[in-house]
Amino acid sequence: MQKATSIRYSILFLILCLAMGCASSGVSQSKSKKEKGFTSIFDGKTLDGWDGDPTYWRAENGNLVGEITPSTLLKTNNFIIWKGGEPADFEFKGEFNITETGNSGINYRSDRLTDVPFALRGYQADIDGRRLFTGQNYEERKRTTLAYRGEKATINAYDGAPTPEGIRAKVAKNAWQGRTVTGSVGNSDSLKALIKPADWNSFLLVVKGNKMQHYINGVLMSEVTDDDAVNGKSKGLLGVQVHVGPPMKVQYRNLMIKTL
Repeated sequence: MQKATSIRYSILFLILCLAMGCASSGVSQSKSKKEKGFTSIFDGKTLDGWDGDPTYWRAENGNLVGEITPSTLLKTNNFIIWKGGEPADFEFKGEFNITETGNSGINYRSDRLTDVPFALRGYQADIDGRRLFTGQNYEERKRTTLAYRGEKATINAYDGAPTPEGIRAKVAKNAWQGRTVTGSVGNSDSLKALIKPADWNSFLLVVKGNKMQHYINGVLMSEVTDDDAVNGKSKGLLGVQVHVGPPMKVQYRNLMIKTL
């Protein structure tokens, strides 16, 4: 009888310890999450807080969905734009899933055009279904490619005319000529192999000062240091894109931002 009682007390003690351990772990995880300082900017149910054309954008199954159909083909690239401000230094993370024919991207420190509906001009973390460009830094409607996947690049001080014509004159083969490749973060094809086709991939943008880093699935894909004080931007709008081209679908989820 005494042995049975002792066993019961031992079991109760073990259950109590486990419960306290779980509670302690929960507090630790909650505190860790809070310390990270990330804030969700998409509720997974509505487009509240975003400005986009419902022809192309919707909330569905917890995802922010951009879709082009045969009957809604685009003439210009289309964005859904976050209405929460113009982030300067920040980290932005989430996940994306894009169809094979898809072309998308995450714009940041961008301007909104007044003559084209739902259009942004500025830095972009490129994303595409064939994984040709995913991870690179492409400046939408401006200096074009700043760093291909695998590159560390410095954008040199601008010495041209500060006009659209002057900028176009320094673009060749869809890449900015006023850039210097200063290093490598890996082979482009090897990095491509880390990106899952037609599946969910995580992304993280680390944007601080004049340095921009694009991570996919926890791996640095490109890095830009922008020393161009004329064309560079220190803050601006944030949005995601559906691109001119064939029918496609891109999905984003768990979108969170942290101000640095």
